[in-house]
Amino acid sequence: MRRHATRPLLSLVIALGLLAGSMATAAAHPETSTDGATHNHSDRNAQQHGDTAGHLPASNTDNIELVSSLALKNVVPEKIADVAVHNGYAYLAAWGVVTCKYNGVHVVDIRDPESPREVAFVPSKEGSYPGEGVQAIYIDTPSFEGDILVTNNEKCREPAGFGGMNIYNVSNPARPTPLALGVGDFTVNGQGKKDSNQIHSVFAWDAGNKAYAVIVDNEEFPDVDIIDITNPKKARLVAEHDLAVMFPQILQPELTEVFHHDVIVKKIGSRFIMSVSYWDGGYVLLDVTDPLNPTYVADSDFPDPDSIFNVLPEGNGHQSEFNLDNEYLIGADEDFGPYALNALSSDGSTVHASQGSDTTPLEPGDTITGTSRFVGQACIGDPAVPPAGGLGDEIAVVERGLCTFSEKVANVIAAGGYEAVLIFNRTDAPSGGCEATLGMTVEGNIPTFGVAPRSEGFALFTADYSTDACNGGPGQALPVAIGTLGNSITFSSYFDGWGYVRLFENDLDPNDGSNKLVELDTYAVAEAQDPDFSFGFGDLSVHEVAASHERNDLLYFSYYSAGFRVVEIQNDQLVEVGHFIDEGGNNFWGVQVFDHDGDEYVAASDRDKGLYIFRYTP
Repeated sequence: MRRHATRPLLSLVIALGLLAGSMATAAAHPETSTDGATHNHSDRNAQQHGDTAGHLPASNTDNIELVSSLALKNVVPEKIADVAVHNGYAYLAAWGVVTCKYNGVHVVDIRDPESPREVAFVPSKEGSYPGEGVQAIYIDTPSFEGDILVTNNEKCREPAGFGGMNIYNVSNPARPTPLALGVGDFTVNGQGKKDSNQIHSVFAWDAGNKAYAVIVDNEEFPDVDIIDITNPKKARLVAEHDLAVMFPQILQPELTEVFHHDVIVKKIGSRFIMSVSYWDGGYVLLDVTDPLNPTYVADSDFPDPDSIFNVLPEGNGHQSEFNLDNEYLIGADEDFGPYALNALSSDGSTVHASQGSDTTPLEPGDTITGTSRFVGQACIGDPAVPPAGGLGDEIAVVERGLCTFSEKVANVIAAGGYEAVLIFNRTDAPSGGCEATLGMTVEGNIPTFGVAPRSEGFALFTADYSTDACNGGPGQALPVAIGTLGNSITFSSYFDGWGYVRLFENDLDPNDGSNKLVELDTYAVAEAQDPDFSFGFGDLSVHEVAASHERNDLLYFSYYSAGFRVVEIQNDQLVEVGHFIDEGGNNFWGVQVFDHDGDEYVAASDRDKGLYIFRYTP
């Protein structure tokens, strides 16, 4: 599908229906009755704190002081998401994927870092919740002066929840008051909706006489949406930018899961520079001094082979930050799948698919080989899934669409006899077209792989495939009958580690339109590079980075079950200098730097507990 780079509010857009879901591969997507997809965080290792095998053992270096910690109210495991800090207060998101209640933002007074205390809770609208996008800043415009809190909205209950961003006046943090609720993009495919699209993150900045926010649109996933918040009570969408269309040089042909995940804006010199974490599109730097007309500055590519392992690149550009003097950009690549999948057809072609989240995993080093059998869409009400023929191992090949992935898998299991399931993309798919790939949130006690490009599903049975026909009009149906046998497929897995950190030289000079950031070094905790820690130790991926406010060479990381990590930049290299993992383990999501009485502190959000405050003393 073609898309316009920048569109007025009623111009055509691509629908990406979203249901709050989870990520177990690089990005996992639940299937809904509207054939939706999303990128989310709910599917964590369920045994993070279950027993001694569920997390890394407690340990810390002497140079990290745990100043304090605070268990927040109504918190169950995995309830706490992002953290923001502003003017002596911390704001922690209580998200709604684990439980769809007590969703909102905890407000904690940290003016005495040794004695934090919760002073307010900002409830979300029923059925909605914040997560990745929590930020508090001061703005001074002709229409408003004061401290504001911006949050994202995703849904955990239909039809009660709504999307868009919320804006609160937190000039008195103990008494937050709403300024605007549910502001965002109200259109998908040019059609209006009763509420804004769900958004995964938001970042606001004061641009002088104007103030803006940029949001991550879950339902039009390539979009970088700009909201004018100069008057927060009259916030409005003013631009939508599809970076893949505007700046095609950011794309890598072998990496196809391209979407907007996270974003920051920082004033560097006289320009406002936006760093967009564009997943398989890498980290994209834009000059947004004029947010309605951004210009390309630079972007990153993922090395082939991968920087740490001699394997294919995975993408996964999740979150980024500039260091204090802007000499470097630090990228946090998030990946919860330490094993990648190889899938080959008997004709020698590759099938691009990943393992589904909550299905029987393909054990490291194991292989599954079987003859493909087309079984249709495998939804209730469709023609029945034929049982495997009993002439050898068979793999059910299922077309995406109309019902959930889990329903499809359940119907394959009920038919009986199949060794595995492969799901391929549907006609005219909203997630970027027939050739898009995506991971899956799916349940079932059979190995399940997908979503593969539609052409690869066709190629198992026929050479009759047309990209133009697939994407246009009613699309192109697979021209074989349900029950048809095709090529055999072999699935195998290999270790490729967890998500890790990359250090780039930050080049903001004028360029020829195709400037690439130079990768200087990478960093991963030792356990994340060891296959022995692939299972039973929680998530060993990096999540976020925060740069020191005092030193050009100092960085802090929230590293999920690998704890809180401190890293120095030494001669263009990333060197770990400290770490902390609490008794019983940690599960850190957010990390933010703040200053108190001339000292630097770090706030971190533990997903199972609440707020931690650290101080690093070299």
